[in-house]
Amino acid sequence: MNPKPSIEQLYKDNILGNYGLPPITFVRGRGVRLWDDAGNAYLDFCSGIAVLTLGHCHPRHVSALKGQAAELMHVSNLYRNENQALLGQRLNEKAGGGGKVFFCNSGAEANEALIKLARLYGKAKSGQEADCYKIIVAENAFHGRTFGGMSATPQEKIQGGFRPLVPGFEAAPLNDLDAFARLADDATAAIFVETVQGEGGIHPADMQFLRGLRALCDEKEILLLIDEVQCGIGRTGTFFAYEPSGIRPDAIGMAKGLGGGLPIGAVWMNDRHASLFHPGSHGTTFGGTPLVCAAALETLATLDQDKLLANVRKNGAYLLDRLSELKAEFPEYVLEVRGRGFMIGIQIAEAPADAVVELREEGLIVPPAGGNVIRLLPPLIANRHNIDEALSFLRKVVCRRTHLVATNPCK
Repeated sequence: MNPKPSIEQLYKDNILGNYGLPPITFVRGRGVRLWDDAGNAYLDFCSGIAVLTLGHCHPRHVSALKGQAAELMHVSNLYRNENQALLGQRLNEKAGGGGKVFFCNSGAEANEALIKLARLYGKAKSGQEADCYKIIVAENAFHGRTFGGMSATPQEKIQGGFRPLVPGFEAAPLNDLDAFARLADDATAAIFVETVQGEGGIHPADMQFLRGLRALCDEKEILLLIDEVQCGIGRTGTFFAYEPSGIRPDAIGMAKGLGGGLPIGAVWMNDRHASLFHPGSHGTTFGGTPLVCAAALETLATLDQDKLLANVRKNGAYLLDRLSELKAEFPEYVLEVRGRGFMIGIQIAEAPADAVVELREEGLIVPPAGGNVIRLLPPLIANRHNIDEALSFLRKVVCRRTHLVATNPCK
């Protein structure tokens, strides 16, 4: 009898290698903890890349899923389901009202819908599809890996090998309002930015910059589209990361943390522009099913009931303060700390791959990002004790990797 192949071998034989070979197999998660198939425990400050808003297997989230799965999991969007209507209402309220919501399956799909909105708007504005379709994006942005999202992502590592891309995108530096203004012309349909660039290395948009973009878009009669796929749903301490700026976008893309672990994306757009879509102009098979909407409704309810936004603001500020101390202690290695709430980037003096591996071996799961950045994306339930534990792992690895023991001894 042939022995049963290992999970690693099954991956090698059957799974596309676009992620590389995953190093370990996780089998269980509870709260902020993960366990692998060898019984090792880890502190999870990756959250499935900003997905697990409530951590792993939150009891109320699990209960909501079990209850809905036993009643109704899927119907076509040709028919109504109550959960979709209720979730649409909640998201419309979160965005300030006066809009409509479209449900899809991912952040890439949400951003694709935003790009389609810009094309429809440009056609309505100019009268011709070919006259007004340019979208201005930020350098270092990441908007997904579909052809539209990839074309809006001015990074060679994302676009390389897939040209020709979708035309009509131009890029300006994030937070450089004058550069965006110089690109805004009669052919421009929209400006499209992340409130906090995630994959690009945790670069927040300045609130004054966002206010300037809103004024520019109003002046030029172009759309302001905000990508909150990674930074939204409370991750920065407000439900949407743009909220402290006081602006109202024309449309918002969201996903990741919305379902608390289930795949769901959504787009909010104001009523003025929602009317550009009509039956047949866009659609999805799996978007907004009763099951994923039940997951999202429980995620939003728990955010409110457990006051998780306040937790993110309080403990996010504490995390930033402590990381600033780490930077002051090891300035040759920790070059910059930036971000908001539970979306923090640590820029280090080397590519982050080896440090991420060492952190995992110590017991901390974190993802890398562009620009030599280690990301910290804890579940929104993480408390002060969890943060102190993560900081102890970080300090140990940073200390070891500085190679400066003689002049800056590790204690």
